[in-house]
This record gives sequence, structure tokens and C-alpha cells, in this order.
Amino acid sequence: MQYVKLGSTGLDVSRISLGCMTYGLPDRGTHEWTLDEEASRPLIRQALEAGITFFDTANVYSDGTSEEIVGRALGEYADRDEIVLATKVCSRMRPGPNGGGLSRKAIMTEIDHSLRRLGTDYVDLYQIHRYDHETPVEETMEALHDVVKAGKARYIGASSMYAWEFSKAQYTAERHGWTKFVSMQNHYNLLYREEEREMLPLCVDQGVGVLPWSPLARGRLTRDWGTVTGRSTTDEFGSKLYQEGDRAIVEAVTRIAEERGVSRAQVALAWLLHQDAVTAPIIGAAKPRHIEDAVAAVELELSDKEIEELRQPYTPREISGH
Repeated sequence: MQYVKLGSTGLDVSRISLGCMTYGLPDRGTHEWTLDEEASRPLIRQALEAGITFFDTANVYSDGTSEEIVGRALGEYADRDEIVLATKVCSRMRPGPNGGGLSRKAIMTEIDHSLRRLGTDYVDLYQIHRYDHETPVEETMEALHDVVKAGKARYIGASSMYAWEFSKAQYTAERHGWTKFVSMQNHYNLLYREEEREMLPLCVDQGVGVLPWSPLARGRLTRDWGTVTGRSTTDEFGSKLYQEGDRAIVEAVTRIAEERGVSRAQVALAWLLHQDAVTAPIIGAAKPRHIEDAVAAVELELSDKEIEELRQPYTPREISGH
């Protein structure tokens, strides 16, 4: 495993982050395809043994049970000082007023709930899951600053939004002397590259780490075109992210993978890791080979010709994932 700094911080993270949306009780929340605790723990342990030290979850994943499962597993298998633990806030956790969003009340409430579920005194990276258009950005940024100053988070990060929204948040924090975001967790892969227009150049210019979610496009880059899985049939959000014209990209991945004698997942992840802006893709792992492929991708060197072959079929599309 390789390790890099997260943006312009001094924080070392593994080149692969294990996304923990896969782990949580299937009867809680909206992800019927998640793995329960018994099935999740061996995969978390495998990731640690492979050198992955960066773990990403969210309060909303499986109604908080992802945080509980991940927290217990890491508490047993890992040294807390050696891992980088990230979670997120914004999505609705309960009905009624103040059950979601990025108000001061919501942030202060949810950080304490997340720490309790994770079984830790602090998270290394506390991220806003989306932009909250109903709360003044000043309120959100000051509350996040206070979370850091209270020792409940070491750093703060953001997730999918427009570049102007991210710039506004960063400018607001800088103007007031508050903590700024050090990372952007955004939708970026071979089938969705709209982030290359504004967000990625902004992050490079400002020294912000980039942590792409869905780096394998919900698995579409790893299987034959048109293949249906248990997750794809119930993933309403994921069904809106990609388009039928992506077949040529998937075929290019397949062709290179066959020529190299490696998996399609390794090729798609290696392409992402070759992008200068990218710090650590966040991979989901429901099977041992998913982790094996991700770790192997770190060492896979693609040629300039292969990178161009993967890049060329892409066509612009509407913004998705915000």
C-alpha cells in the first residue's frame, strides 16, 4: 500500500479508502444490499491487513448501523492512532424539525451521535454530505470550526456540490478565521468526468485532497454491459447516474484488462489513481476480491496510450450526484 498526504495537510492516508456504506443492517435505512455485522467484519479486517488505514462512513448509512459496525470492528482490529476515520453529516436522520441539514443544532447533535456509535472520542475527518441551501453558510462553517476546536474532529471536508458553492464555503471560513475544508469527496470515475471542468482544477489550485466516491460507477466498469446485480435493481439513486452511451468506455476497460491479464476493476481504479488531483478513491467492498483488486490497482502502471484509450470515448453529460 502507498500513503500520501491529504491535500496540503500533514495527514497521511492510504491511497485507497474503504467506503463503509456496504456495511450496515439491511433492514435499517434504504440499502437492502448491505452486509450485516458478521459478514462485514472479515472485510474490514482484510482491508486493515492489506494496509488500508482510511475508512469512510456516514451517519445516514443504514440508519447509523454502519457507524456502529465499523466502530466496533476498528476498535477490535486496529490501533486508533494509526487509522484515519471519516464520517459525514447532513442527511435526514429522523422525522420532524432539525432531523437533518447543516444548522448549528444539527451539526452539534449529529457529531455526538456519530462519536457514540463509532465508539471514539474524535473523528479524523468530519464531512458535510451535501450542501445545505436552507442554512446560511456562515452558520455551518462556524459550527464545523467549533467541532474542530472542541477536539471532536481533526479536519473537516465536503462532498458533492458545485465549485462555486465550495469556493463560497472556503472563502467564508477564511474571512472569519475559521477551519477550512481540506478535502472534497465527489462523484468521479471513467463514466462521469464532469468534475474535471471546475471542481478538480479548483482543488488542485487550493491544495484540497480529492476522494472520489463510486470510482467503479456502481460496478458498471467491472462487469459485462447490461449485467444486472442485486444492488443495481434496488439502487434508485445509482440508476440516475449513468447513461446507455457508456458502453464504449466499459468495452475499452475490458479490452485493456484482457490485454494486461488483470481485472477490469484494477484498470478502472488505476486510471483514477493516475489523475493528478486524486488522493484516494473510496471503494466499496462486499467480497474479498474487491479489496484485492483495489490494492493491486495502486501498483498498476498504465501507459499513456492506455490512458488515452480509456479517456477518448467519454461524452459530456448533465451534472449528477449532487
